[in-house]
Amino acid sequence: MADDNKDIAGEEFRNGGRAIVATLAAHGVDTIFGIPGTHNLEFYRHLNGFGIRAITPRHEQGAGYGADGYFLVSGKPGVVITTSGPGLTNVITAAATAYAESRPMLILSPGVPTGMERADVGMLHETKDSSGALNRLLVSSQRTRTAEGAAQAVAEAFAMFSSSRPGPVHIEVPLDVLEGVWNGSVPTQIPGRRPGLDAHVISRAAEAVGSAARPFIVAGGGARRASAEVRAFAELLDAPVATTANGKGIVSEDHPLSLGSNVRFPSVQAESAAADVLIVLGSELADSDLWGGLIGAQTSAGIRDENSEQIVIRCDIDPDQLGKNLGGDILACADVGEFLTALRTELKQDMATATSAGSDDPNGSTTSAREQGATRSGAKRVADIRGSWGSDFDFESIGARVTRLVEQGAGSNVVVAGDSSQVTYDGSVHALNASTPDQLLYMPGFATLGYGIPAAIGAKLADNARPVTCILGDGAAMFSIQELMTASELGLGIPFVIVDNGGYAEIEAQMVDRSMEPFAVKLARPDFAALGQSMGGAGITIAEADIDEQLPAAVAEALARTVPTTIHITAGC
Repeated sequence: MADDNKDIAGEEFRNGGRAIVATLAAHGVDTIFGIPGTHNLEFYRHLNGFGIRAITPRHEQGAGYGADGYFLVSGKPGVVITTSGPGLTNVITAAATAYAESRPMLILSPGVPTGMERADVGMLHETKDSSGALNRLLVSSQRTRTAEGAAQAVAEAFAMFSSSRPGPVHIEVPLDVLEGVWNGSVPTQIPGRRPGLDAHVISRAAEAVGSAARPFIVAGGGARRASAEVRAFAELLDAPVATTANGKGIVSEDHPLSLGSNVRFPSVQAESAAADVLIVLGSELADSDLWGGLIGAQTSAGIRDENSEQIVIRCDIDPDQLGKNLGGDILACADVGEFLTALRTELKQDMATATSAGSDDPNGSTTSAREQGATRSGAKRVADIRGSWGSDFDFESIGARVTRLVEQGAGSNVVVAGDSSQVTYDGSVHALNASTPDQLLYMPGFATLGYGIPAAIGAKLADNARPVTCILGDGAAMFSIQELMTASELGLGIPFVIVDNGGYAEIEAQMVDRSMEPFAVKLARPDFAALGQSMGGAGITIAEADIDEQLPAAVAEALARTVPTTIHITAGC
C-alpha cells in the first residue's frame, strides 16, 4: 500500500478522494466498477495505490449489474464509481434493481461544488438534485460536506450492509470536497447492530414447530447467508423447503427435502396451504415469485383463511417485511441464521426434556406430538409433490432444455447469469439444479432487461476459477451487448448463450391474448456469433434442433478459452 500521505507518484494528494478510497480499502474492497470521467478522477487517482482494481464497462448500467453479479458470488458489496450527471443517471436502473432485490451496493459520485446546488448555471453535467432524486429510489443518498464526513458515510454504509436488510446507498461528494484537503484519518469499522433475539418469540416458535405434524418452510433472499442453518433446521423438523428465485440453492436442490425455487408451482402452493405450521424465512412472498398464486392458508392475497388453524412463523431482519402479503402469528425480527440457531437449540433442549420425561412413562413412550401426528415423512411429501410437476411446468421448454445442457457442459457448480428473458424465468429458475445460493444471478422483482451479460462478468471477476455462464434471450442481449467487449478486454472465458426467438415473444403472446394484432415486437437482430467475434471473442451458431448434440461441448470449449464465446441458438426464428 502506498504511503497514506502520498499517491503512487510521490506527490501530496491527501484529498477527499483519498479519504474515500482509503476507507473502501479498510473495508475489504478490492474491485470497483465504473467509467472514468472529468469529475471523478480524484477517486481514480488513489485506486492503484490501495490495491483496488478498476473495471471499466461500456455503460454505467453495466457497472451496476456487474457489481451485483460480483456481490452474489463473492459476498462482498458491489462498489460503483460514476462521474456526475449522465454517469450517475445511467446507473440508476441498476441501483433500483439492487433496491428491489435487497442487495448491497455502494455508489460514489461527484457533485456540483458546495454552494452551487440548484444554481442552474450550465456547469458541465450539472443536475438539479442528484442526491434528492436517488434518495427517493434507494435505501439512502446523502451529499457530504467534508472529506471526513464522506469517509464516515462509507463506513456507515458498510455497517448497514452487515447488520440490516441490505440495499443500495449513494454518496455524493461535492467537487470541492473531492479535490480538497483531507485532514482526518480512516474511520474505524463500525460494528453492525443486528436486531436482538426475543427469548419469548423463540419459545413460542419452538412450541409451535415442536408439535407440528405437517411443517413447511419457505426461504427467500434474506436467508441466503443462512444456508447451513436452514438445511439443519429442515432436517430437524423433517420439513420440505421451497425457495423463491432469490433463495435458489439455499438448500441444495438434490436434497430430499428440497422443492427447489418453485414457489410459483400450484402443487407447492397447495402444500404450503395444507401445512399446520408454515415458516417463512427472509421473504416478502412477492407476486413476482408467486405469479398470482398464494403461499399459506389464504383465501386471497393477504387474507388468512379463517377456517384454517395454520400457524405462520415469519423471520426477517427488516420488521417492515414481517407482515407483507401474509399475516403471521409469531414474528421474529432477527437475522435468519441467528434465529434458526437459537430455535434449534431450544428445540433440542425440549426434545431432551421430553426424552427424559419419557423414561418415567410406564408405557416407555418418548414420541413427540409432531411424530404422533405425522402421516408422511418430509422426503415422501417432497417426492409426491415433485411427481405432480408435469402439470405445473414444461420441463421440455427451450429454456429448461438449454439450462440443463449448459449445466451438463459446465459442471454442477456452474454459475448461470439470467435476464428478464423467458429462457430464465421459464427455464433456468426452475431447471438449474443449484446446490449453493450463488448459482443463479437473477432479479425477479425489478425484472430488468440487460442484466445478464454484465452480471456474468462481475461473477467471473469474483471467482475466475469457477465456471460462469450466461443464458438469455435476444431481446435482453441487445440491452447490454456492448459488454461483450468488456469481457474480451478482461480475458474472461464466459459462454454467452443467446436464445433467439425473433424479438419480444412474450409481449407478442400477451398482445394476442388481448386480441391485439402484434406489432413492434418482431425485431431485426445481428448475427450474434459474428458480432461476438468482432468484439474479440469466439462465436458459434447452433440450430435448436442440434442443441442436444452440440451445446454441451460448445459450452465446455468456451469455458476453456480466455476470451468470451457468443453461442447463438436459433429458436423459432
